[in-house]
Amino acid sequence: MKNRLLLISIIAIILIANSVFAQENAKKTETSEFKVWGVCGQCKARIENAALIKGVKLAEWNKQTQMLKVIFVPEKVTLDDIHKAVAEAGHDTEKVKAADEVYNKLPKCCLYRDGVESH
Repeated sequence: MKNRLLLISIIAIILIANSVFAQENAKKTETSEFKVWGVCGQCKARIENAALIKGVKLAEWNKQTQMLKVIFVPEKVTLDDIHKAVAEAGHDTEKVKAADEVYNKLPKCCLYRDGVESH
């Protein structure tokens, strides 16, 4: 009987510790949204792939709103790092402008600075 109580107590402690650990891990991510310019499905794929740097759990760009939603671990990556990564792929963000030489290498349909409408 004593052994059974001890075993039940150990299992309970493990389950509680596991639950606390899972809650702490969930708290370590942040969600943010910011504007990223683009016009098409190719842009969407490029923007999302560029944003998925180490520490980013999710990157989802909305073509209609031009908003990029990111879920990231702030201990591993900063929001500025994500802005820079997207700009390095040729897409301006609200904080960082893509270099002209990178922007000019985008496919013609993706050249959003020329006033091209979303397609």
